Amino acid sequence: MTIRIGANPIGWSNDDMLELGGETPLEVCLAEAKEAGFEGMELGNKFPREPDALKKALAPFNMACVSGWYSAELLTRDADAEMTALRPHLDLLKAMGSNVLVFAETSNAIHGDRSKPLSQRPVMKDRDWAEFGRRITEVAERTLQEGVRVVYHHHMGTIVESEADIDAFMNATGEAVHLLLDTGHATWGGADPAALARRYRSRISHVHTKDVRKSVMERSRAEGWSFLDSVIEGVYTVPGDGMVDFVSVLKELPGYSGWVVIEAEQDPKKAHPLTYAKMGYANLTRYLQEAGLR
Repeated sequence: MTIRIGANPIGWSNDDMLELGGETPLEVCLAEAKEAGFEGMELGNKFPREPDALKKALAPFNMACVSGWYSAELLTRDADAEMTALRPHLDLLKAMGSNVLVFAETSNAIHGDRSKPLSQRPVMKDRDWAEFGRRITEVAERTLQEGVRVVYHHHMGTIVESEADIDAFMNATGEAVHLLLDTGHATWGGADPAALARRYRSRISHVHTKDVRKSVMERSRAEGWSFLDSVIEGVYTVPGDGMVDFVSVLKELPGYSGWVVIEAEQDPKKAHPLTYAKMGYANLTRYLQEAGLR
């Protein structure tokens, strides 16, 4: 599999805050993503969750199903219980030919709560990483036996947010667990995404490319904003519209094969989705070429 460029529908309608783009039909999202040049889409709340219906929705736009987010609760349940909860999502991805599963622990996450500043995000105790890592490794080994790789999404407002969190997570998990490198969450979380790419190249199987507006990020930190308030104010944007050095990041992924996805949530009333989709696609295509990946 060569590098393919996909999109996440969060640029059109938000999953954590449904009123952002809530009025936008799925067909508009897919048509505009196709117009911008994308080959596939990750799943969102407006997508059918039955294989035949999903294939029917994607087919007119010749769109592949890239993957889809899964909210795990491995801090509160064991691998068997997690697999039971995961089963419908895993089966859908298998039916759609997706080979990666976007996975994040959300049992105590605050990214969907506008009342909580990011400074109140959960922090894992050192002694708890080993058991959490064991549980997620067991889940990842079981999904991999079915042909789908768990790619863990480090995310603001969750237990895997900072560079230290990512390092602890990777050290606690086995080879079956791979990393979803997200340039925007890494940057805002205080990590250098290029350094993460270099350190974990052999275990990176999915990439989200979002850019960060430095001035908004700094205000969010200084004024104690929540994740969603920061999104509304425009902390994230598409590649080339912020502070991330994408060429440096992509150069640390020699031989990468798989999806590179633009996932840049904004308020669609402030950031016209098609305009930003085209901008992000054009910039990302250029960055991949400059990095020697295309």
